[in-house]
Amino acid sequence: MLPEVPMSADNAMEIQRAAEARRRGLRRIDLRRLGRAALLGPGTRARLPGAIEHLIKVHRARHPQAGPDAVETLRRAYVLAESSHRGQTRKSGDPYITHPLAVTLILAELGAETTTLTASLLHDTVEDTDVTLDQVRNEFGSEVTYLVDGVTKLEKVDHGAAAEPETFRKMLVATGSDVRVMSIKLADRLHNVRTLGVMRPDKQARIAKVTRDVLIPLAERLGVQALKTELEDRVFAILHPAEYARTQAMIAANAEQPDLLAAIAEDLRKVLREADIAAEVAIRPRHAVSVHRLLLKRGGAELGGGDFGRLLVLVGEDADCYAVLGELHTCFTPVIAEFKDFIAAPKFNLYQSLHTAVADDRGRIAEVLVRTRQMHRVAEAGVIALGDPHTAAEHLQSADGTPPPATSGAGRTAAGSAAAEAWGKVDPTQPGWLARLLEWQREAPDPDTFWSALRDDLAQDREITVFTAEGGDASGTIRLPAGASCVDAAYAVHGEGGRRCIGVRVNGRLAPLGTRLRDGDSLQLLLDDAAASRPAAEWLEHATTPAARIAITRWLAEHPAPVDDDQPAAAPAARPTRAASSAPAAQPVAVADLPGAAVRLARCCTPVPPDAVTGFVIRGGAVTVHRVECPSTARMTAAGRTSVPVGWRDVTPAGGYRATVLAEALSRPRLLADLTEVIATEGVGIVSAAVEPPQEHRVRHTYTVELPDPQALAALMRAMRAVPGVYDVYRARPAVTACRS
Repeated sequence: MLPEVPMSADNAMEIQRAAEARRRGLRRIDLRRLGRAALLGPGTRARLPGAIEHLIKVHRARHPQAGPDAVETLRRAYVLAESSHRGQTRKSGDPYITHPLAVTLILAELGAETTTLTASLLHDTVEDTDVTLDQVRNEFGSEVTYLVDGVTKLEKVDHGAAAEPETFRKMLVATGSDVRVMSIKLADRLHNVRTLGVMRPDKQARIAKVTRDVLIPLAERLGVQALKTELEDRVFAILHPAEYARTQAMIAANAEQPDLLAAIAEDLRKVLREADIAAEVAIRPRHAVSVHRLLLKRGGAELGGGDFGRLLVLVGEDADCYAVLGELHTCFTPVIAEFKDFIAAPKFNLYQSLHTAVADDRGRIAEVLVRTRQMHRVAEAGVIALGDPHTAAEHLQSADGTPPPATSGAGRTAAGSAAAEAWGKVDPTQPGWLARLLEWQREAPDPDTFWSALRDDLAQDREITVFTAEGGDASGTIRLPAGASCVDAAYAVHGEGGRRCIGVRVNGRLAPLGTRLRDGDSLQLLLDDAAASRPAAEWLEHATTPAARIAITRWLAEHPAPVDDDQPAAAPAARPTRAASSAPAAQPVAVADLPGAAVRLARCCTPVPPDAVTGFVIRGGAVTVHRVECPSTARMTAAGRTSVPVGWRDVTPAGGYRATVLAEALSRPRLLADLTEVIATEGVGIVSAAVEPPQEHRVRHTYTVELPDPQALAALMRAMRAVPGVYDVYRARPAVTACRS
């Protein structure tokens, strides 16, 4: 059993949150007082109860345009919630209505619009009272009903132990259509975690672990940092009370020391005033988990005064952010390794800001965040700052400053595109990570598989963009979690058809399927059209996304491999297409500018007319002819050997022309047979053939052939390239050490 959270640590958290609320101009909400106010009844329209009155005041502060209709809607939602929950109490003994009120106040403080607040007030009515979805629909419309239904838990009576994972699955599917569902769930979990102290330690730990593994990563992905940071601290206090207490003690001890950041902040304000840049400079204290992570990053080394917070600079326009950055790096000494530009390249959760670190003339280092006020709002509230995510009318402005027209139904697609335009081409209504999650969850019917895969997926905290000529969106891109491999990309683009992937080019070069992709890579997937294509068992070692792992595992289970499947198939013997004499073939006619000298063609590069060639005198006075690009040519020239001019005679030798060609291909059955058949069809004889063992599904064939005429070489190479699975055919390019004159 885990011990209770120390009272001093909890008090410190409450004091910190109260201070933040005061800085935002909001007084700390006393939930017990709200509970008593809730019992006073709905009151009249002219005199609303204290709880709902405060909620409306906060809402209007964030949304001055909220008119009488919004107030009336919230009042009616409160009346229904209070009357339906009347007589119910929480484990703490407080009236149950305090919970939906607290959840709604959390969302109101973050700037949620009226529809979200209405659904938040009602979010437990269908689950815990006799109110039905039809009643909610009749009173408040289908939009509010969708949000309420999205956060309503499934009954354990119907689903047993699978109720929790299936409830999350239901919420995620609903979030795919409206991200406000998850906003309400996150605020709901935050209030529940705030009040976990009345529960048994083992139940506290269970809820805290689910919050850590699922809800906190979701808050990060949706960009709701204000919820994420408090959830992290409270979960940290429950699961690691000793470490939490030590971290809070460090924060308290630092608070008693002279404020280093305050001095740097004042210097920065002076610099910006002199540069005539209108900016607000504030100190942003690190929360407990952030301090703990920094301590671990430093290997337990003692933290300095500047490590307990960062400077936040707020400006009006994007251009001002870069102007501030210029002043910072001019008037202070920049720590270049700490610079990150999340304005030009926003994070996948809409976060935008400039990050840098500077040192003053006394060597004191401070981290600095530079962003516009609008960026700051989104950084704190994430998708909640979008208002209605379908219209984005709360925050999107047209070029002339007028808000876009409200849309609904079919018009939401256009509004979503407008939102994507405003947020760096990232559509906030359909984030890529959510689309991937919704795709693979359909293929995970087993709740245990879904639950474990969900945690693995959410553990990926970064996203990369890969450019591809096939699949993806209209711009030819796909988004994958950081660390994804080519196997993951194949299944992301082709779904179940990813099993047909037999090779891949990354940035134009053939790469193993296990290659980890990086942001900005270009990708070309090479597929086998054969119906019998199957994924290899080792692909599970490369796959990181649940979609790929689930598909591979299911296919391998449904299609057991033959007993000898792992053994390489015996390659068919190469069939010479014409009788090869045991005697050396007649050499093509070449003449050296050295009277009486015998001429030999080098076997390392097998020159053929009209190749550019040169010759070198070897032992016995003979001249060996090499192609100009042969490595031996460069080696002997560098060694001081004198070259001999060589030319071709206009005579076709009786034995034909001999050349060596290499074919690189993706390994598959019958490849050798298909290549030799093509060579025979071109009327070319095979003198020798060699096949290297396959590596990473790639194989290289080497053929020495006799050509009826020099022009047949180009036609032969074109025909070999046309064989399925062959991606390159070229003349021999031997290593220097392989050449012998």
